[in-house]
Amino acid sequence: MPPTTTALPSLLAVMLAMLSITLGASLAKSLFPLIGAAGTTLFRLGCAALLLSLVLRVWRAPLDRRTLLGAIPYGLSLGAMNLLFYLAIERIPLGVALAIEFIGPLTVALLSSRHREDFIWLALAIVGLLLLLPLRAAEQAIDPLGAALALGAGVFWGLYMLTGKRAGALLGAQAPALGMWVGTLLVLPFGLSGASEASFTLPLVLTIVGVGLLSSAIPYSLEMFALRRLPLKSYGILTSGEPAMGALMGLLLLGEQLPPSQWLGIAAIITASMGTTWHGGRRRADLA
Repeated sequence: MPPTTTALPSLLAVMLAMLSITLGASLAKSLFPLIGAAGTTLFRLGCAALLLSLVLRVWRAPLDRRTLLGAIPYGLSLGAMNLLFYLAIERIPLGVALAIEFIGPLTVALLSSRHREDFIWLALAIVGLLLLLPLRAAEQAIDPLGAALALGAGVFWGLYMLTGKRAGALLGAQAPALGMWVGTLLVLPFGLSGASEASFTLPLVLTIVGVGLLSSAIPYSLEMFALRRLPLKSYGILTSGEPAMGALMGLLLLGEQLPPSQWLGIAAIITASMGTTWHGGRRRADLA
């Protein structure tokens, strides 16, 4: 069977995972007026942790030093990343927040390289960030606090990548569920007040479950399917399009209109991410 045909299910899985994540974030914004951004984060992580725990039978993992060393740093970075991201999209458009957040993993990739051409991608990412940050006229500027929160989410995304690699090595397939429980405990003090004031009607509960499924359980399963079958380079290039999909979902579902300069900023960051992933993967292949 031709390679393009065998890769098609994996490519489709990555695209569906990105669609699921951005749909989940769009659905989550509908909960903000009811339980707040922190409350939404709390229920999203808690719901996803419960679902993954049931599927992966997380209670079989021994509660020992190895488990704690893997789960706690990973869960703290995961919880902080999600909390800051939801607080960011409460203030700024989804696509802009995703693009700014992408600076985190992009920085991790660039810091691990010492090649001259990577400075081109770094410069392009900086240009994209400058186009997105609130440095222009008031009618086009985004909320400064929202931008700062998205940058903070990007920092923790970078830490999430580093701690997640260690957690995966120590805990295997149970790492996400255990990490989400730690993240839930981290977010609990911030989200409890908004959650305690909500009236938990059936539509609200179903929406919370939908956010947990779309934002965590479904994309995690799809991404694991794709990662086992796709080269890391191909996977990284495909996921670089997430900010664009987020901007599109924000436009279609939330009515978030972006000026041309912000679309250009998103495109610059996506291009920088794709370029870094492509050249990094090519250099690793040359050294193999």
